[in-house]
Amino acid sequence: MKIKILNKSNNALPEYKTKGSAGMDIRAFLEEDVVLHPMDIKLIPTGLYAEIPEGYEIQIRARSGLSLKNGITLANGIGTIDSDYRGEIGLIMINLGSEDFTIKNGDRIAQMVCVKYEKAQIEQVLEISETERSDGGFGSSGIK
Repeated sequence: MKIKILNKSNNALPEYKTKGSAGMDIRAFLEEDVVLHPMDIKLIPTGLYAEIPEGYEIQIRARSGLSLKNGITLANGIGTIDSDYRGEIGLIMINLGSEDFTIKNGDRIAQMVCVKYEKAQIEQVLEISETERSDGGFGSSGIK
């Protein structure tokens, strides 16, 4: 599978850092530093534009090191870039930490994972089947 990337930034293309990496690092494309104060949410540009084959998506995910060490993550959890979107890939960053965090041009701030998906067909019904678990949720499976 091939994704075409238009790179309007002065940073390297997304890349896998190790042979077993599922995600490619994405870098911030900034004219000036951006300070994320605790609980700030800001859209961070990447300068990247993608042409994704139909049947695939790019998932944008937080970098675990930034989350653990600084509380920096994605405000929308996992972002989805659809195959028909052609705009700039932007990252909705939030600072859940207790200290200011500065993002500089070229900083690796997220990762992208390419995922194949299938479209579901929705069928409206009057009832659905029962299972052993049924409507038990939010910890009802006993797993802690």
